[in-house]
Amino acid sequence: MLVLAADQLAKYLALENLPYQEPVEVLGDFLSFYLTRNPGAAFSLGEEVTWIFTIALAAVAVVIAWLAATRVRSRLWAVALGLLLGGVLGNLTDRLFRDPGFGVGHVVDFINTPWMWFFPGMSPAIYNVADIFIVCDMIAIALLVLVGVHMDGTRDHGRKDENRSEDDETLLGAEGDQFASGGTVEGFGDEFPVADPDAGIPAAERGLPPLSEAEQHEVEEEAEREAEEYEAGHDPKRPESGAQL
Repeated sequence: MLVLAADQLAKYLALENLPYQEPVEVLGDFLSFYLTRNPGAAFSLGEEVTWIFTIALAAVAVVIAWLAATRVRSRLWAVALGLLLGGVLGNLTDRLFRDPGFGVGHVVDFINTPWMWFFPGMSPAIYNVADIFIVCDMIAIALLVLVGVHMDGTRDHGRKDENRSEDDETLLGAEGDQFASGGTVEGFGDEFPVADPDAGIPAAERGLPPLSEAEQHEVEEEAEREAEEYEAGHDPKRPESGAQL
């Protein structure tokens, strides 16, 4: 609504203070005011089918409002579409309520930038405040699309992570490799059995709490002593008991 109000206020001041189709220099050749009425689209294209532009503007406004109400969850998209809607409504208001009649009104243009010549032989751009917001917001929307910001507030990299987690869940489950001991990976039968976490643990010791650091150290020392005694008892260079020297 702020864009619509600013556009209509600027057009009112232009109509009240500027001479019709006479240039008024503001910043030399960079910016001037040139009040005119445009029955067509940009660069006065389609002057004979004004009603088509009225229908097109109305359709665009309805689509933007529908997207904002049902799809948009991103602040950036909400701002961009809101400003774009204001610009569209600014020109639609001219089409509906200005002369020569309802639905075929001529849009008031008064901002002239002679340096904006897009093609040789083309008239310089003459536009209004609504046009500025429409063009700038279209550029902003294009940038949002290029950087991967979606209307629902997600980004491309976030969706890739989501897709990857869904793929992982197909194989490993929602919480990773969480399967019953001795089971199999779902969808692969017996080809990929899940390892038994109690494999190699004596039955009498299964389910016992883990050893403390001191107990673990004692176990290691005892294992080393038993290994040394075993090696000493089976040393081939050591004479066996009762052997002749």
